[in-house]
Amino acid sequence: MSNPGHSMLADLTRTKNARTRRLSSWDQEGRNQDYWLIGPGETVALADIRGPGCITHIWATQFCRRTLGPSVIDPVLGQYIAPVNEIHNALGVTWEEADPHYYRKVLIRITWDNADRPAVLVPLGDFFGVGHSMPGSFSSLPLSVSAKPEESYIHGGSASFNSYFQMPFNERAVIEIINENDVPYGQYFYIDYELYDEPLDKDIAYFHATWRRENPCDGWGPQIQTNSPEANTVNLDGKGNYTVLETQGRGQYVGCLLSVAHFQGSWWGEGDDMIWIDDDPEWPPSIHGTGTEDYFNHAWGMQDKKDLFNGAPIHESIVAGYAVSYRFHLTDPVRFRERIKVTIEHGHNNHLSDDWASTAYWYQTLPSPVLSVPALEHRIPTSPGRRKPTVVAPETLSEEQRRMVDRAAERMDEYLRLREIEIQKKLSRTRKREAANKEFGRLK
Repeated sequence: MSNPGHSMLADLTRTKNARTRRLSSWDQEGRNQDYWLIGPGETVALADIRGPGCITHIWATQFCRRTLGPSVIDPVLGQYIAPVNEIHNALGVTWEEADPHYYRKVLIRITWDNADRPAVLVPLGDFFGVGHSMPGSFSSLPLSVSAKPEESYIHGGSASFNSYFQMPFNERAVIEIINENDVPYGQYFYIDYELYDEPLDKDIAYFHATWRRENPCDGWGPQIQTNSPEANTVNLDGKGNYTVLETQGRGQYVGCLLSVAHFQGSWWGEGDDMIWIDDDPEWPPSIHGTGTEDYFNHAWGMQDKKDLFNGAPIHESIVAGYAVSYRFHLTDPVRFRERIKVTIEHGHNNHLSDDWASTAYWYQTLPSPVLSVPALEHRIPTSPGRRKPTVVAPETLSEEQRRMVDRAAERMDEYLRLREIEIQKKLSRTRKREAANKEFGRLK
C-alpha cells in the first residue's frame, strides 16, 4: 500500500477516530461578555477534560488594569459589555493603566492524568513567549504572539497568544490559571482538543514546561568587557552555567525561551550551550556549542528576526538592554533515556551577572519532576536603565579569575592614561586652529 508518510501536513490526509471539541470563555448567557474575571489570589480551572485525548491548540488574550480615576461610563452597565476600554483610554472618559508586570504575576498550571504534581508551571506570559512581561510579535511553529504596534515592547502591553504544542493525555487534563496579583484579571481563551476511543500508545510522552530565573546570574567578572582578553578564561566543567532544564525520565527536550536584561552595556552573549545526556561523564557533555547567539541559530550577535524554529521577539536595537530569544528543536529534538541537563554560560565562562529567565519545553514520561516558581516579588521584571556591575569579592575567585580582574583594571588605567595624552594633543591642536581662524578672520 502507498501512503504519503507521516508529517504535520501528510497526517491531514488520514481519517482518524477522534472527536474535536473546544472549551472557551464564551458568554454562556448568550451575550457578549466573553471573558472570565479571576479575582486576586484565586485559581480557576479553564479546562478539566476526561481522556484519552490531546490538546491541539490554546489561544488566549487577557487584561489586567488599575483604575487611576473615575470613569464617566456607568460603572454598572459598563461591567456587562465587551471591554472596549480595556486597551485604550478614551481621553476624559476612562483613566486606567495596565498592570505592567501582570504577565509574570499570573501563572499557568497544567496537570496530566490525576498526577499529584503539575507538568507545567510557568508565568503566563513567559509560557507563550512574552519575556520581561513585554510582548513582541512573532510567529514560530509551536508558539505565536500578536500585539498591536502601540502595545508592543512595553511592560504589560496587550497581546494575543497561541500554543500549537500537542499535549496528549490518557485519563485527565487540568489547565488552571493562578492569579497572584492584588487586582482582578480578565481572561479570554480557547482550548481546542481531541478525544479518542482508545488509550494512548505506550510510547507517548507528556508535554512539560518549567520556568527559572537568576537575577543576577553569579558572574565572576561583570566589570570585564565581553570579548576582551580578560574574559577569555578557561571553562572545563560547566559548573557555573545557567541551567535551563534538569530532569530525570525518558523523553526529548524541544526548546526554550530565554529573556535577558543586560546591565553592563557591552554584549550579553558568547556563552556556550552545554547539554549533558544520560550517562555523560562530568566532562565533556554530549552537546557543546560555540556561543549563545549560535545556540539560537543566529551569528555575530542576535538579529531582529522571527522564524519558525528560532528568533528574537525582542531585540536590543529596539528595546535597549532587553533581549528575548527562542529556539525550538522540533526537527532535531534532544532525546534522553534517563536524564538531561541543559545549560548555557552567562557570558564566556560565566563572567556576566545579568538577569536571565527561561522557559524550557520538553516531553517525558510520567511522573513529572517537582516544579516550582520563585515567589511573586522575585518574578517582577527588571526596570529599564543600565546598572553598574557589582564587583565580586576577590577571595571568592580562582587564581586565574583574580589575575584577569586585576589585569583588566590595570589595562583600563593604562588605556585612560594614554587616551588622556592623546586628548590633550587634540585640545592643543584645536587651540592652535582656533588662533589661526581668528587670525584669518581679521584679514581684509
